[in-house]
Amino acid sequence: MIHHGGCKRAATTNWREPKLNEEDPVVDMDNHDLQHPRTRSYKWLIRVAAYIVFLLSGQSAATLLGRLYYDKGGNSKWMATFVQSAGFPILIPLLIFFSPMFSKSTKSTRTQSPTKPKLSSLAFVYLTFGLLLTGDNLMYSYGLLYLPVSTYSLLCATQLAFNALFSFFLNSQKFTPFILNSLVLLTVSASLLAVHSDSDTTKISRAKYVIGFLCTLGASATYSLYLSLVQLSFEKVIKRETFSAVLDMQIYTSFVATCSCVVGLFASGEWRKLGDEMKVYEEGRVSYLMTLIWTALTWQISSVGLLGLIFEVSSLFSNVISTLALPVVPILAVIFFHDKMDGIKVMAMILAIWGFISYIYQHYLDDAKSRKDETNVTEVAGGTTEMC
Repeated sequence: MIHHGGCKRAATTNWREPKLNEEDPVVDMDNHDLQHPRTRSYKWLIRVAAYIVFLLSGQSAATLLGRLYYDKGGNSKWMATFVQSAGFPILIPLLIFFSPMFSKSTKSTRTQSPTKPKLSSLAFVYLTFGLLLTGDNLMYSYGLLYLPVSTYSLLCATQLAFNALFSFFLNSQKFTPFILNSLVLLTVSASLLAVHSDSDTTKISRAKYVIGFLCTLGASATYSLYLSLVQLSFEKVIKRETFSAVLDMQIYTSFVATCSCVVGLFASGEWRKLGDEMKVYEEGRVSYLMTLIWTALTWQISSVGLLGLIFEVSSLFSNVISTLALPVVPILAVIFFHDKMDGIKVMAMILAIWGFISYIYQHYLDDAKSRKDETNVTEVAGGTTEMC
């Protein structure tokens, strides 16, 4: 699964998309025709806009629904974990639709790997990532149970810092002044929330607040590690970056995570309490079921938006858009759950947004430099051709 409320779905990998030359055709996902990049204006913009709406609305709604489940009487951590990945079947039609199209069209547009990865290698990757996501989702469930939504969402911003750290060790990303500035700001933001927890512990004990705080930080770190490992697996194992390959990663890892949650639900004995939980749910049984169903669906709606932006634009752009929910979720939490938004939280939010902007600006500089280098290479190649 790709997520969370400015957090998990908030972050994606730094996969390096194959760069198309200016003369190369581009696949139009509406009519499957090949077109020049300069002609892909309005239809492309409409698709990107739709994916942005899916991503922001999906992850914001899913986070708020997850908190609503707890506030109205839900208490099963494994059920809250289960719904984060259980909606993956709605992605299967997309996989069926796009796989034949791109298996045909990408032959003329992108370089394909000469050999397919071994089935055993793929199974190991999907199994490992699925189990990693299970633990990650469970920690997020504990965090959402014991923390106010506003605090939870602000802590999720630390994923950018963890992502930069793991990318440095696993994906050869360099530390620059802007990246270091981002790390410091996000660390200070999380520290403010850690030392100023009194206003958030009126309904829960301080011990549970600490558990929720540590679980949310641990989940952010775990998911950042997952993203770096996914990037590594695409480079070393899968060796292709198509929309269907991204869908495969999402569906199969979600399937493993869902099966693991079912095992955890029965092994923990929480399944015995689900009937009573449904009876005492404040809004009734129908509302209980609809809350869980819509939580699962909204996470997958967010995934569709995330995957679409990865394919249509870039993984970095999808990361930028998903993190835009950072200030949105705390504001919605104040409106719907009456969370306290005191001066410390406002300061933490400002620092987190500042750190986010610093992080993204560095990637903007990297992208601009990359485009300039490509332009220089193209001009040199053109000059060489004219001389010949």
